[in-house]
Amino acid sequence: MGGADLIDIACKPELVESAIEISALPICVSSVEPQSFINSVKAGASLIEIGNYDSFYEQGYTFSGEKVLSLTKETKDILPNVPLSVTVPHTMPIDKQVDLAIKLVFEGADIIQTEGGKSANPYSPGIQGLIEKSVPTLSATYAIHNEFEKQSINIPIMSASGLSEVTCPLAVSCGASAVGVGSSVNKLDDLISMIAIVRGLKESMKNSIIKEKIS
Repeated sequence: MGGADLIDIACKPELVESAIEISALPICVSSVEPQSFINSVKAGASLIEIGNYDSFYEQGYTFSGEKVLSLTKETKDILPNVPLSVTVPHTMPIDKQVDLAIKLVFEGADIIQTEGGKSANPYSPGIQGLIEKSVPTLSATYAIHNEFEKQSINIPIMSASGLSEVTCPLAVSCGASAVGVGSSVNKLDDLISMIAIVRGLKESMKNSIIKEKIS
């Protein structure tokens, strides 16, 4: 209702079925267990994502580049024809994130996703705080996009985690082809506010793209 282009949910077939009943939008499911994608795809998911690492970070567990590559290879072996998005862990140094993103492309990733907002600690209130919170994912987006351009790699980058109406346009300017938001919507407790937030995000990105075309 707010104008989202894609719905990203947990990798559970029953959730996919429920989402399909109320929306014609493509459904993406997220997991770090390749085998779990199978039933969700059968239920109607059209995109799969290796990501949503935040709950593991809270338990003190991080994902190495080798682990993410292994998960990617396993997933592509199981579901070679389903579009795959892979999130690059923000816990890695930026140069390592760039290296991993390139390796993921050659392993068959169709979309590269950046993250980092949940672990960011903004020091300032208001707009400045929103920008500080977005820095990890924006930095990774810019660095990966820049290297992709140098190597003529034409793979979309989704910037996600810690973004807002203020910073979604910045993600586009940094090279993102899409943005993902979660807490800015699901922290709200009424539908009207959620719709308004999504519409605001869409409008901010639309205005940013128009300005770039004019310039």
